[in-house]
Amino acid sequence: MSTNAIARRYAKALIQVAAGQGTVEQHFSELEAFSKTLVPGEEAAEFFEAPSYGIEAKREIVKELASRLGVSKTIRDFMLLLLDKKRLDQLDAILESYRSFADEAAGILRSAVISAVPLSEEQVAELRRTLEKATGKKVILSVSADPQLIGGVVTRIGDKVFDGSIRTQLTKIQDILQKG
Repeated sequence: MSTNAIARRYAKALIQVAAGQGTVEQHFSELEAFSKTLVPGEEAAEFFEAPSYGIEAKREIVKELASRLGVSKTIRDFMLLLLDKKRLDQLDAILESYRSFADEAAGILRSAVISAVPLSEEQVAELRRTLEKATGKKVILSVSADPQLIGGVVTRIGDKVFDGSIRTQLTKIQDILQKG
């Protein structure tokens, strides 16, 4: 089974529990806190990867981390499950899948917009309204600027990209001229 499919299964199970408890956002924050603690290459992550430490010592560290981070019993137990199943290395992928499931359940769509020049708050609000009207969902925008676009905007919604940049238009014209 692929890593992504495994992460999605764990995330789906956790989101179902969280939805039943009404703690979807709380669980996301708690998972995110654990994820920040277990950054690959950092001391905590290396501890869990080291075969020289027994499972009981690792379980105690997870419990201690859960206590220090102030996470719920559900997330503590979830992290212990990941440890027991040797899936702690999947935490970032699980977190990403969890966010997707939570957004889907809440009718939220995350979109990234890159423009050639910084957009005003009014332009961002108008773009958000347009996307919400087109999709029927609440849109959360991540806006950035890239002067290399020359002009226009590039919008990513999920795995779809809408490229209205001048740079792309010029590249298309150049290709047409070269092909003659």
